[in-house]
Amino acid sequence: MNEVYEAELVVSDRAFAADGVIALTLSHPLGEPLPVWEPGAHVDVVLGPGLERQYSLCGDPSDRTAWRIAVLREPDGRGGSALVHEQLGQGDKVRVRGPRNHFALRPAARYRFIAGGIGITPILPMLAAAEAAGAEWTLLYGGRTRRSMAFTEELSRYGDRVTVAPQDETGLLDLPSVLDAVPEGTLVYCCGPGPLLDAVEARCPAGCLHMERFTPKEQQGGKNTEFEVELARSGATVTVPADVSVLDAVRAAGVEVLFSCTEGTCGTCETDVLDGTPDHRDSVLTDEEQEAGETMMICVSRCRGRRLVLDL
Repeated sequence: MNEVYEAELVVSDRAFAADGVIALTLSHPLGEPLPVWEPGAHVDVVLGPGLERQYSLCGDPSDRTAWRIAVLREPDGRGGSALVHEQLGQGDKVRVRGPRNHFALRPAARYRFIAGGIGITPILPMLAAAEAAGAEWTLLYGGRTRRSMAFTEELSRYGDRVTVAPQDETGLLDLPSVLDAVPEGTLVYCCGPGPLLDAVEARCPAGCLHMERFTPKEQQGGKNTEFEVELARSGATVTVPADVSVLDAVRAAGVEVLFSCTEGTCGTCETDVLDGTPDHRDSVLTDEEQEAGETMMICVSRCRGRRLVLDL
């Protein structure tokens, strides 16, 4: 795996983006250029010991001086968004790691973008990229209320290619208008709450859908069993009991690996598989990537046999 950029960045701007949403601009305190990123990428923001959160980059990829993220306050969350909203202000410093991208925009002649709530964040730079490429595209953007929907003013420059559909005004998103009779060669990109993604997945033609989940999808995995993991670079072999994750077993053996969400949604712990067949239980890899079995998210995925060899 490639070395990941990590630095302490400064909050150079903090702005109201919508009800319950703030946008933060992060810059290097010495003005050093930030790594290149592409639409769909996210970064890990380290808010404290054991408190890391992933936020999509939603600014301009060509701007090497700053990264923009948007944070939705989640009253029933685990404390990360509350800390950002209540304590992280302009001029404060925060450790940031990344970027990573498991939601990359693939080349296509036509796109259908669907966003729900804060799911607009990874989609926003995709629209600019599709526009620059001369692709034909539309966006269907839903939210609870118009005031809760971030970046609607920025989206207005695209005219009628963007449909803003607050639920209190128009009801549930009209998915058939976007997904029925999708022309061949069209790619569908969707990000938002789980029920929206499930509804899109249920009626989207096979092979054209790309999604990013903020919460893990329901898994139908089989019974957990014990297996062994050989760590090729460390020279150790670790037993993974049925009630222990690969990540925890590897760390207990003294091998440090990067991780964050521990739910299979962020991709931080992605590890190359050198031998064996993973039992994929993540919400990151596509069906094709899971079938290839070249990498796995060791925080949730397991082994379909008795042994895995990992590049650790």
